[in-house]
Amino acid sequence: MKQYINQISSICHLAWPAIVQEAMNVIVSYVDTAMVGALGASASAAVGLTSTVGWLITSIAIAFGIGILSVCAKAKGANDNLKVKRVSQQGLFITLIVGITLTIICLIIGPYLPTWLNGDEKIRGTASSYFMIISLPLLFRVTVLVLSSVLRSVSDMKTPMLISLYMNLINICLNFILIYPTRKIMGITVFGAGLGVNGAAIATAISFVAGGVMMFIRYYKNEIFEFYKTGFHFYKEEFLECLTIGIPIVLERGVICLGHITFSSLIAKLGVIQFAAHSIAIQAEQAFYIPGYGFQAAEATLVGNAIGEKSEHKVKEITYLICGITMVLMSICGIFLFIFAKQLMMIFTTDLKVIEIGARVLRIVSVSEPIYGILVILEGTFNGMGDTKAPFIFSLITMWGIRVLGTFIMINVFNLGVEFVWLMMVFDNVARCGLLLFRFLKGKWKYRIYL
Repeated sequence: MKQYINQISSICHLAWPAIVQEAMNVIVSYVDTAMVGALGASASAAVGLTSTVGWLITSIAIAFGIGILSVCAKAKGANDNLKVKRVSQQGLFITLIVGITLTIICLIIGPYLPTWLNGDEKIRGTASSYFMIISLPLLFRVTVLVLSSVLRSVSDMKTPMLISLYMNLINICLNFILIYPTRKIMGITVFGAGLGVNGAAIATAISFVAGGVMMFIRYYKNEIFEFYKTGFHFYKEEFLECLTIGIPIVLERGVICLGHITFSSLIAKLGVIQFAAHSIAIQAEQAFYIPGYGFQAAEATLVGNAIGEKSEHKVKEITYLICGITMVLMSICGIFLFIFAKQLMMIFTTDLKVIEIGARVLRIVSVSEPIYGILVILEGTFNGMGDTKAPFIFSLITMWGIRVLGTFIMINVFNLGVEFVWLMMVFDNVARCGLLLFRFLKGKWKYRIYL
């Protein structure tokens, strides 16, 4: 019993900063959505239209970060401190390559993206300018995402949490100033730039720059890595090892996000109201994923350490324990989401039709919250051990075979609304969870312990 208490304590010690960070990100996402939502359904739809591409960009950076985390965590578990330092140095080179490449691509496609996504003509201009503005500082955004994983690999969960807090505070304060025009609040004249959706984009861009600078400083001064003593050196073997794990995750996230983009472009055909309901509901449900993503960070780090220690028993014990904790928490979240779906939508919009549709789809997805929690933890398990090719294949099958194809049929063949589209989303998550669970229980990953 004491052993389990110690393990739970260790898990929670790693998980709580990630949970707090995820919670802060969701709160800011809520505030962003509510502030833009106050401008009307068209503004919400304009921001939501390119959000899936934003997720793709974020996912690519996170995927490369996971590759570094997996290699670094395994080296730490094996007490190979020299390799930990060598691998962590590759984070800077990967950040520069990925950040510069993504920035160039996004600035090239920005003017055409809303049209490609089947956005309504009246929101295309706003959607394009929003996307272009937040793409300018992408190198700084990638710096935050990749180097956060490097720090987490050595169990430093607090630094990413604190930097996220500072970024979010900057974002909210600038939103308040840049989105709305000068107005009176409680009789006091408050300056405002009145830039609307573009103001929200500028606030986000500035927070990215601030976060990137802060993250690099903390990374450079880290006492484990000692870059301030040794400088940065390129090590081909460690660099390629990180890419070997990271690239399948990039492909998996790419498959998922391209599926989301196709998924959203199909929903966009249903009109501004249904698309706004879909976009806002996507934002609203994020709060109920907080426990899953918080414990996923702990799972990836601890499993990577266990693989480095060559302990099959520890991998299983950690995974079962974290899955159990997450399932309980996500079940509670699902109940709250089902009960308060309408009230949640009312935070973001005053449009009654959008609220009604959004509440229905949130209740649909609420029943699958525990399953999604297990899915998220198993993703962390396979990422931590570096077994990334099979999850990529599973994502390819379920995203395109169930979610995208199912959505196409629901909309174009049966002429059904967004509620049935969200059913396809639930079926996709359930199927992917089942495939990952089957692979874990069959023990197809065990050979990695002896590599």
